[in-house]
Amino acid sequence: MKVILSRKGFDLQYGGMPSPILPDGTMLSLPIPSKDDNIKYSDLNWDGKSYYDLIHELKANSRIKEYYTCHLDPDIRKNITPRLGDWIPSFGQTGSALGHLMKQNIGIGDLFLFFGTFRHTELINGRLRYISNAVPVHVIYGYLQVGNIITSDKDIPEWLSSHPHVKNKYWEKSNAIYISSKTLSLCTELPGANCLKYKEDLVLTKKGCSKSIWFLPDFFRKIHITYNSKAWTADCFVSASKGQEFVLDANDEVLEWIKKLIK
Repeated sequence: MKVILSRKGFDLQYGGMPSPILPDGTMLSLPIPSKDDNIKYSDLNWDGKSYYDLIHELKANSRIKEYYTCHLDPDIRKNITPRLGDWIPSFGQTGSALGHLMKQNIGIGDLFLFFGTFRHTELINGRLRYISNAVPVHVIYGYLQVGNIITSDKDIPEWLSSHPHVKNKYWEKSNAIYISSKTLSLCTELPGANCLKYKEDLVLTKKGCSKSIWFLPDFFRKIHITYNSKAWTADCFVSASKGQEFVLDANDEVLEWIKKLIK
């Protein structure tokens, strides 16, 4: 099995703030702004509040406007917006990032681990706030095991028609939509894609360090991770600052590590 560490969601460059770790442990990955898409932040909802309202509770001067649209991808959290038919979690990729996945022969059965920039929050007088001494960290917030891959606009099922990567502009160049498997092969009692609740094991960032400095188990030292061939120092892993998809071949130790994270 190949594993893809896939960087997604808000950060200081795209969105201008971390995604929130809510007080109950929900990690709500905020999709990046996109003028070419149709879904607005005000169309997405969690626990009775729109994403737009949540963003402005956390950052009153956010540049995100109420009419702004976003790129809801990966789309792995079901209940944030109305769905068509038998919705299945999915993730689209295009351009050079897709070229990298294709070069690495990513296919059915391979596993995306989605990570992003997050920060802990708290409720004060009913309003969400970042915890003052909490720092942004990289956290694994969800996963998707590939059950099918759509590579042609002739093969789009109705339930997928609202996904951003079904747009004509993507099919004018290389484009693919990865559809989740029904169950996770590593733990068949779990769905093939899901969002994860926060726990410390899911934090990639080494404690007390900037978010791109990771603390990975030592067995990762002998595993090649694309875009990160010179990432290891004596006591940490300095992840590449650019790049969306970091691919590795998973051995038994990696698979046990993933099972522990996801279960």
